[in-house]
Amino acid sequence: MKIKFAKWMAMACLTLAPLAGLAQACPDKNVLYWQAFPPGGESDLSGRHQQVVLKKKCPLIDTVIQYKPGAGGGLMWSQMNQLPGDGLNIVGINLPHIVFQPLEGQVQYKTEDVTPVFWFHFTPDALVVPEASPYKTFAEFIAGAKRNPGKMSLGGSGLNSANHAAHERLNAVFGIKSTYVPYKGTGDMALAVVGNQIDGAVTYTPFAIGNKGKVRALAVAMERRHPLMPDVPTFRELGVDWVDGAYRGIGVPKSTPPEARRRMADLWAQLNNDPEMKELAAKAGFELVNVGPDQMDAFMREKSRLYTEGAQRLGMGKK
Repeated sequence: MKIKFAKWMAMACLTLAPLAGLAQACPDKNVLYWQAFPPGGESDLSGRHQQVVLKKKCPLIDTVIQYKPGAGGGLMWSQMNQLPGDGLNIVGINLPHIVFQPLEGQVQYKTEDVTPVFWFHFTPDALVVPEASPYKTFAEFIAGAKRNPGKMSLGGSGLNSANHAAHERLNAVFGIKSTYVPYKGTGDMALAVVGNQIDGAVTYTPFAIGNKGKVRALAVAMERRHPLMPDVPTFRELGVDWVDGAYRGIGVPKSTPPEARRRMADLWAQLNNDPEMKELAAKAGFELVNVGPDQMDAFMREKSRLYTEGAQRLGMGKK
């Protein structure tokens, strides 16, 4: 009997070990999740996904999403170091925004002022037009832009953002001249695109997928066609080596202790590995990535180098 009881206890310990590790990873108080863009965009959607999965993993705490939009995210990022460094305040951050904006010099922060702890999403660039647009294909769109140089208006989320850079790139590589119209976030821009108030938008694949029937995607910046949009060509198919988009992650105030940063990064890695999160991301068109503390310095050095070169090539900061 003693042997059987010992075996039962050993099996119970093995079964409970993951639960003990998870309990250790859960915050002991509610998390304040600060968003730099208004409700309704990709950052908000990803935050809502994480809110749902985190509640399942850590039922005793809530993730309270707060919004402080402005300056294409720059308002929140310039103030994030004023938040308490208690390990419970986290901020949604974006690349290439946190590299482009300081280079432009119109924000009150530098790239090194932002402390990333985990990058969880990559969303590829996409060109879309309203469903009512006369342009049914990318070739028709380019032909229309060349017939009317400077008259075509394309929306995007923020200045000196991934959308802004994609717009400049579109103009440069395809020899057109269109006008970029910045919005506070994708949610605000959606009204203009769906309402046929602008000619189109340089946005992301989740927007194109989430608004099927209201907008028409003409091209995506992916290595291969998106499985949820199999009829939409990649820019590579259209003759341009363009695989790019925006990264989304979480950052913390600089005063946050290293051990608290690591705990939050580990928790976000668990969220990314959850089957429900994988399903939510796939349905929305998000590409999950996992860049944590061990890879962070090398990742940020490489991305800062690439985006600095890209900003110079696109002439950002010279207008």
